[in-house]
Amino acid sequence: MESEGKGWHCGSLFFYMCAVALFSPCVTGQIRYSIPEEMSVGSFVGNIASDLGLEPKRLISGKARVFTADSSEYIGLDKENGHLVVKNKIDREELCGEISACSVSFDVIFENPMELYRVTVDIQDINDNSPVFPKSQIEQEISELAVLGARFPLESAIDPDVGVNTLQKYTLQPTDHFKLNVQNGDDGSKTVEMVLHSSLDREKKNHHNLILTAFDGGKPQRSATVQINIIVLDGNDNAPVFSQSSYRTSVVENAPKSTIVTRVSATDADESSHSIQYYFEHTSSTVKALFSIDADSGEVKVIGDIDYEKHKQFKIKVKAKDHGGLTDSSDIIVDIIDVNDNTPKITMMSFSSAVSEDAAPGTVIAMINIQDLDSGDNSKITCSIDLNSPFKIISSLTNYYNLLTYSELDREQTGEYNITITAVDGGNPPLSSKEILNLKISDVNDHTPQFEQESYTAFIAENNPPSTTILTVKAVDLDWGPNAKVSYFIIDGDLNGAPLASYISINSESGVIYAEKSFDYEQLKSFKMQVKAQDGGSPPLSNNMTVNIVIQDQNDNAPQVLYPVQTGASVVAEIVPRAAEVGYLVTKVVAVDVDSGQNAWLSYKLQKATDRALFEVGLQNGEIRTVRQVTDKDAVKQKLTVVVEDNGQPSRSAVVSINVAVADSFPEVLSEFTDFMQGKQYDDNLTFYLILALAVVSFLFVVSIISIISVKIYRWRQNKLFYKSGSNLPVIPYYPPVYADGTLQHVYNYEMCGTTDSRMGDMKFVRPYSQNTLVSQSRMGTVQREKKEQEVDDLTLEQKPPNADWRFPPNQRPGPSGQHRFHTLQQRWTPYEKSRAGAHPDEAGASAGVIAGTRPWPNPPTEAEQFQAMMVAANVSEATATLGPRYNPQYGPDYRQNVFIPGSTATLMANPQQQVPQQALPPPQALPPVEAPKAAQTPASKKKPTKKDKK
Repeated sequence: MESEGKGWHCGSLFFYMCAVALFSPCVTGQIRYSIPEEMSVGSFVGNIASDLGLEPKRLISGKARVFTADSSEYIGLDKENGHLVVKNKIDREELCGEISACSVSFDVIFENPMELYRVTVDIQDINDNSPVFPKSQIEQEISELAVLGARFPLESAIDPDVGVNTLQKYTLQPTDHFKLNVQNGDDGSKTVEMVLHSSLDREKKNHHNLILTAFDGGKPQRSATVQINIIVLDGNDNAPVFSQSSYRTSVVENAPKSTIVTRVSATDADESSHSIQYYFEHTSSTVKALFSIDADSGEVKVIGDIDYEKHKQFKIKVKAKDHGGLTDSSDIIVDIIDVNDNTPKITMMSFSSAVSEDAAPGTVIAMINIQDLDSGDNSKITCSIDLNSPFKIISSLTNYYNLLTYSELDREQTGEYNITITAVDGGNPPLSSKEILNLKISDVNDHTPQFEQESYTAFIAENNPPSTTILTVKAVDLDWGPNAKVSYFIIDGDLNGAPLASYISINSESGVIYAEKSFDYEQLKSFKMQVKAQDGGSPPLSNNMTVNIVIQDQNDNAPQVLYPVQTGASVVAEIVPRAAEVGYLVTKVVAVDVDSGQNAWLSYKLQKATDRALFEVGLQNGEIRTVRQVTDKDAVKQKLTVVVEDNGQPSRSAVVSINVAVADSFPEVLSEFTDFMQGKQYDDNLTFYLILALAVVSFLFVVSIISIISVKIYRWRQNKLFYKSGSNLPVIPYYPPVYADGTLQHVYNYEMCGTTDSRMGDMKFVRPYSQNTLVSQSRMGTVQREKKEQEVDDLTLEQKPPNADWRFPPNQRPGPSGQHRFHTLQQRWTPYEKSRAGAHPDEAGASAGVIAGTRPWPNPPTEAEQFQAMMVAANVSEATATLGPRYNPQYGPDYRQNVFIPGSTATLMANPQQQVPQQALPPPQALPPVEAPKAAQTPASKKKPTKKDKK
């Protein structure tokens, strides 16, 4: 198809450029192509890009398109390569009819900048049509008296082709009586006639059959035939004759129907004129639809709508025929007179429905084609637009107008224009038409977002949950579309060493600012941040604004007591002298609340007190003062509980316990010191202590299990190393005799006896509490078990061997059997009560005169004495009979020096021959008690002993 188009490409391509009116940005040119008709769709016509010297990309960037006034597009444009192609099949005969010069004209329009090129494509005829006769058979009646040379018109063949392809010649067979006469009209048409060149004789032959053939000039040549039947008539010698060889008349377009156009007439010498018949010959369907002729009168009338714009002139062949069959023909030429019956037609060749607001003055908005189908002054157009608009319209070429801007546009002031274009012709009266163009001003990102406020201040209560909405910022952009879409961002920064984004976030679309974490007023009271509003333009425009976030304090902190310090390791007591007057300042409770405002206003109240009538607390300052005079009846220990409350809603409080000692000296306070430790601080959170108690119990249980297992293992291992003692020897206190003056005869020491299990522990020598001339303090100290055993072993080796005469038999020896090694150590003995001085209550007086823990006792008792004590503890009366004589008061204080049994641990026993019966002696009498000096009585010492004392 492309090759077919190239073959018919005209080659004689002309192109011209012309300047256009001022401010018109388009350059208009014209180019002509020639193609044959009946080319297939898509056939190549020409390359407009190369022919006009345009870059191929200009077709795309300029949005090139084809525009035709009648909206019938036969030629299309391929913007990819700039080729003009056949869009619809072209039939020249249908497009142009009998007009030999046939062409298709259209405009190629470019935008940015706007340009227009006029393109004309000539349609060349091809011999695609054969001649056609109107009838397949022609009947002709001719009188036998017809003179030689008489002419008989025939219906011409019709060939829609033009030029050489149209009808060129006729032939007639046979030619015995008739020959053909072909005449060429001014319009190139051909009329054919039969001319009688040989007389007819009806008696010889009354019927003749002829063949008429029509030929065109195309290659290959085409032809058509028609049969002519001639009937020879008798008697009529004269044919009718028209008064004029041609008639010329005119009629206005849109003439009413039945309007008489003209009248034709013919005369016949043989017959009257009333016997002649008139009719149209060789008329087209268009003529038959617009005109009619009266067969008797010859009047030609209008029967259709005549339009000057379609047909400016009609040529009608009229024929007159008498009864003898003789005819004559004439032509009627009807000229159509134009009437201003067509309004100007406005066609938008190019229109940008939107123009940028930053378009420079002189920017082409639309290219307009205005045509008036009338002629003369009726077709002269005057075009105008509304006043007071930033646009104007100028004529660039005939019937072409450009709509331009002549001032700056601002979409924010006027975003849309309705431009009315008015076209008026020059008729009388003039006709006009209007076209309204809706032009939108496209936005340019020339405005930055503007916040509704210059700065924002927001308040948020502390301890807020995360994702709490703080406030919403809003910015407005006067632009439109994406340029007006505002996005919000928080400018990066640091807050307390952490990124600002960890505290605050913002919804980029709505501008809602959220808290990312819970705020603490005590750590952060306020902060500032920058919020950026950015539009969606390219490049984007932005604006910044400051947001001040203020954290509001909540009463989330209880008061904290700074003084007195509450610790569990020590006890602090305030001393109030008994001579204190009313209003005496005992102490001051100092507390702070890290909250602010009224949440930090503190008040002090006395919740509990040992004696409420003695103390009061200042409501605002926390000072504890005496309310009345202190008396001797007031207890030494006074415990006060003060509640410190803040002024928040709800309020929070702290409790502080204050120990007050009503005494004049520190020793009085010291006696009550241990009682101060018994105070417990009970926490409000009972759950915490329940959990703590459960944890402690569980821990103790586990420790107990581990301890029991450890002890079992330990004892099992000891049984492997040592034998186990059958019984534990109790420590029997020994009370040496005392002289009447309360002095001791010798230096005495306590002696503690241990079993073999005792070697598992360490022995500790403790220094006395006070100075004593009886014992040297330098000899006291702590030694290890092994060292002490070595010393005892050395002493044992130095002891003399026992005398067998002074020993008990094994079955009579008192005390435990077997060998035992006793370890001596000095023990500090501190009685808790007076009754603890002896093994029996009646023996307590023995040590009453000695200050506890200050005097060493004499040498340890013997084994017999220990055994006697065990028997007494077991209520064995025989112990007195056996061991009593030894303790008889008849012996002097030096009895131990007079009766000494070396190496023996039993009582002296004589030989059987020397034994003399003795009476049992009563137990030794208790010595009169020697009272220690009593301390001064204090009110605190008058109280009953506590459980700890009894223990």
